[in-house]
Amino acid sequence: MSRTAADVMVVVVPVRDEELLLEASLSALVDAVDAASDAGIRTEVRVVLDRCTDASARIAADFPFPTLTSDAGRVGAARALGVEHALDAMAGTSIDRIWIANTDADSRVPAGWLTHLRAMSLTADVCVGTVRPDFDDLSAAQRALWLRTHTPGRPNGHVHGANLGLSARAYLAAGGFAPLGEHEDVDLVARCRNRGALVVASDAAEVLTSGRRAGRTPGGYARYLRQQAADLALDAAGGGED
Repeated sequence: MSRTAADVMVVVVPVRDEELLLEASLSALVDAVDAASDAGIRTEVRVVLDRCTDASARIAADFPFPTLTSDAGRVGAARALGVEHALDAMAGTSIDRIWIANTDADSRVPAGWLTHLRAMSLTADVCVGTVRPDFDDLSAAQRALWLRTHTPGRPNGHVHGANLGLSARAYLAAGGFAPLGEHEDVDLVARCRNRGALVVASDAAEVLTSGRRAGRTPGGYARYLRQQAADLALDAAGGGED
């Protein structure tokens, strides 16, 4: 199937009380946007403040990205709002030139993130990218386990909203993000697959994400790390199964 290289990127960052991590996240995004601009890629970034009660709005205002406010309190609704607003700003642009890049406010994208997604747009409809937890947030046992179970060049295919790109055509055909409180990313990719979209996993532009154990949603990445830490502690104490 012939595909057009995406030279326009919608970038959406949902924010829910991330004053401690937001500055680093948006600073990394500035570098990625600058690299994209140098490569001839237009970007439309939207930072969506979702029921924030901390200093996130003030921090976001220091960056050159438009901000939106959501009262939904659901990450799926926040992402959908950002995508809709950015696509509206692109009226008249061919839908086949646009990709939608998603990350999180507790994560730092690499400088080549958006140029990587443009390359992926030639061979895929959806790019499921990998994430790496910040090792400074992990125990020595967790760091060792992560290194043992993650081989460069062999992405695991897990869906992470912190590193997810897809064509605007695939996004709209699948109905966009559902207004869910969590797993909105997994839900969207599943609907894309069901409609025949080609989903490709890649670790070529891995995103660094928080390794905290208390996250913003009950079933997110923080819950996975929290359970992993508990299992490792149990094994160390000799309480694991043979």
